[in-house]
Amino acid sequence: MKELKKLSNFEEYKKLGEPDKAEKASIWETAIGLQQVDGLTPSSYLIETAKKHIDGDITIAEVKERLENYYKIHDKRTNTEEADKVSARITEILSEKTFIFSPVEFITIHKRLFDGIYKFAGKIRDYNISKDEWVLNGDTVFYASADSIKAALDYDFATEKSFDYSKLSKEATIKHIAKFISDIWQIHPFGEGNTRAAAVFAIKYLRRFGFSVNNDLFANNSWYFRNALVRANYTLVDSGIHATMEYLNRFFGNLVLNENNTLKNREMQFKKMIPVTGQFV
Repeated sequence: MKELKKLSNFEEYKKLGEPDKAEKASIWETAIGLQQVDGLTPSSYLIETAKKHIDGDITIAEVKERLENYYKIHDKRTNTEEADKVSARITEILSEKTFIFSPVEFITIHKRLFDGIYKFAGKIRDYNISKDEWVLNGDTVFYASADSIKAALDYDFATEKSFDYSKLSKEATIKHIAKFISDIWQIHPFGEGNTRAAAVFAIKYLRRFGFSVNNDLFANNSWYFRNALVRANYTLVDSGIHATMEYLNRFFGNLVLNENNTLKNREMQFKKMIPVTGQFV
């Protein structure tokens, strides 16, 4: 994390008082910060190229073109290609004033983020998955089975689309949206890249409601966001563990409502199991 913050320090642009540059810098920080959910760190080349974009010297299309050319000759063993390209693509998507609420939009976001990186970019997985989670001491969330993904996505989107927000407070609205994002993340429709795609979709969806999103939250707490999604979708009744939206609501409260909730990953982790009771503490 220290290396990431050192590389992606765009604070100078936020302090200049130029709205366009500050907004671009904020979006870039979000895009780069989201790579942490998969343990990826961008290259110094990406940071310098991003600064040229923020300064207005090059367009986002030119950023993407430069990255393509860079990785045609650059040593790919440095493992920065995915972080660099996906960061640029997230920046592009979050800079666009377009959005449609549908499973197609969610799938298209995944396709745009990971095209040429994953062979299955924008494709619903046709196999079942499990993932060892640090926050669960190596256990996994139960994700949707491959043969139920499309039906599950269609159901969740249809239910959300028909939901009446008119009588909800702002706080209740945010909690409901957080639950929807949690639900579609739990489906895990793609082989990889689900959290980054869900985060981008969430930001676009919140903007559709007219909410101003604090991009610094995704920039600095993307790992917390993922762990909160895990805890929102994990139950182990015999050990007294139940799915909880508490942590995700804290995150969304800070993200949209300017709350100042403490966001600590350690608070979410089951540290050890008590042999007598079989409970995690």
